[in-house]
Amino acid sequence: MKTIKLSESSIVASNIVMGCMRISQLSNKDAGKLIHTALDEGINFFDHADIYGKGESEVRFSEAIGMNETIREKMVLQSKCGICSGFYDSSKEHILTSVDNILKRLKTSYLDILLLHRPDALIEPEEVAAAFDLLASAGKVKYFGVSNYNPMQIELLQKYVSQKLIINQLQLSVVHTPMIDSGMAVNMHIDQAISRENSVLDYCRIHNLTIQAWSPFQKGFIEGPFFEDKRYAEVTGVIDQIAAKYNVTRTTVAVGWITRHPANIQVILGTTKPERIIEGCKGSEIPLTREEWYAIYKAAGNMVP
Repeated sequence: MKTIKLSESSIVASNIVMGCMRISQLSNKDAGKLIHTALDEGINFFDHADIYGKGESEVRFSEAIGMNETIREKMVLQSKCGICSGFYDSSKEHILTSVDNILKRLKTSYLDILLLHRPDALIEPEEVAAAFDLLASAGKVKYFGVSNYNPMQIELLQKYVSQKLIINQLQLSVVHTPMIDSGMAVNMHIDQAISRENSVLDYCRIHNLTIQAWSPFQKGFIEGPFFEDKRYAEVTGVIDQIAAKYNVTRTTVAVGWITRHPANIQVILGTTKPERIIEGCKGSEIPLTREEWYAIYKAAGNMVP
């Protein structure tokens, strides 16, 4: 398992992350098996959010693992807050209350990382800064970041918060590549050249924010894995050819396509199946060539001028 240093923090983490969004659907026994599989494969980073299972995913995690100080020290725990029922809330009060509830559900005294889950159009960055300062001084959160933010939204927040933001969690898969597309078609009069993400990939690399890729197998906005969709038969065929070469599965190759990028992107595996965890972890260091990487990118329908 490849490990990376997260931004300017002291955290050294696996580049594969176990996403815990769906574990509330599992029994404690099955959730425990999933978590231990991840640990056995070298994953030390676990991603949560207070909205996952309406908090039940965090409860299931701590119960299934039998959370205690010994186990806690083996893990990097990250959670997110800010999404409410039909609206977003990044107020000081909401952030502080959310973190206290997250800590209770996870049965821990601190989070390694807290992310603001999505941009709040009504954000008052001074309130976020005040909340972050209180959480940091109380030892409840070590580091902070964001999820689904564009560069200017990060700039606005970073202007006020005293802590260096270290994470930006963004959707990325073989068939969802807006952060790459416009950079491949600069100054061309085609749809691919339209910048939909304000060069967020380049921005994060310049400012040393670790990108975490969510939904690494999804088409659209959480519309299911692309492998079985006939619309993506061409790219799936190319992936299968490469998988056969390396004697791995298509899941491994799809993960490896992301980890091959020099930005040191972490990949979040949101599966509830232990075998998929094992397959995904094999993508941590799969040595895709440049030719293979670009072949997958082109087969997904993108132009390489």
